[in-house]
Amino acid sequence: MSELAIHGGKRVRTAPWPAWPMFDQREIDAVTEVIKSGKWGCNTGTQVRDFQKEFAEFCGAKHCICLTNGTAALEVALRAVGVRAGDEVIVPAYTFVATASCALMANAIPVFVDIQPGTYNMDPEAVRRAITERTKAIVPVHLGGRPADMDAIMAIAERHKLKVVEDCAQAHAAEWKGRKVGTLGHAGAFSFQASKNINSGEGGCILTNDDEVMRGCYSLVNLGRVIGGEWYQHDHFGSNFRMTEFQAAILRVQLTRLPEQAALRERNAAYLDEQLSKIDGVRPMGPDPRITRNAYHGYIFRYDARQFNGAPKAKFLQAVGAEGVPLAGLYGKPLYKEKLFQDLMLPASPLAHLFHGHGIDYASLHLPVVERISVEESIWVGQRLLLGTKEDMDDIVAAIAKVRKHCGELAK
Repeated sequence: MSELAIHGGKRVRTAPWPAWPMFDQREIDAVTEVIKSGKWGCNTGTQVRDFQKEFAEFCGAKHCICLTNGTAALEVALRAVGVRAGDEVIVPAYTFVATASCALMANAIPVFVDIQPGTYNMDPEAVRRAITERTKAIVPVHLGGRPADMDAIMAIAERHKLKVVEDCAQAHAAEWKGRKVGTLGHAGAFSFQASKNINSGEGGCILTNDDEVMRGCYSLVNLGRVIGGEWYQHDHFGSNFRMTEFQAAILRVQLTRLPEQAALRERNAAYLDEQLSKIDGVRPMGPDPRITRNAYHGYIFRYDARQFNGAPKAKFLQAVGAEGVPLAGLYGKPLYKEKLFQDLMLPASPLAHLFHGHGIDYASLHLPVVERISVEESIWVGQRLLLGTKEDMDDIVAAIAKVRKHCGELAK
């Protein structure tokens, strides 16, 4: 009989992994309090206002504006920093769709750039080469909770008078040189969607230290109203992106858990670095002393099929999953290869007018690093697994080591 569980062998692990979300009576009491108060909306309640204050203080930001979700946070932030129709917004090609679609929602044009092979984050040199007279903003993603090279990105932005909106959807509590992400650019967008390191099912927020950006975000989130204005005074074009009191009540409790959970994820990630580096064909991401905290929404490592008898990434994931260890190959193709972007240049596209005269033909775009990494290399360990014990981490290592040892069987 085969040794690998995928072919009928005994599994490395049968025990369950830590459940997510993590909650207890505190979240239940917080929501119950909102229900009993009768103040379920942020215009009459205090939960959203209090969470905004607490999260801003936690991150070291001057302002926090809560809203419906992280996708809306990116769109609102771009519009608040001045992105307008026809502007170009530089984004990495290895990320969730919202990083780029937010530009389209602002009637702007996403310009994809390649990533660094050692970090999977936006390559600053690729950003520099992509700048044109139409470029307005840069959206670096702190992928998996690992901060992007904000020194280089901010230097480029300053030199070319560009705005920077940090995509912090996966980076709650992450730090670059001692500063929390979301406070390094002109604005930072966070997500509180159900999978995120703190969550309220859905929800998001924008951090900024700029008073004008804050006022712009407030107006866009509140149907064009202005701070201090009349209730039926609508000075700008906005929408209703407001967060509910229920979400904020949950988030206030979740935030109290974050420091301890972030520290646990870091400890377990450091242990995985040490142990997985011993396995041929598995390469943890390299350290960077400028990163003073990696939030580890995902622990990412690089897979080398040549050391696993040529087995493609999908086969490796299937084999390790059969051992009871659920890994993922997130973003399995460059974002510009999604049908959404492939079709944008077609005359029938509702956004085709944006590209008239200076269009970007995404179908012919070729970024070699992201095309290799997304298809062949990138493997993710989800953040909830990192909330386990040292013994749980040993099971992750054991499952990968077992598949490596018996990789000759993967051809079956």
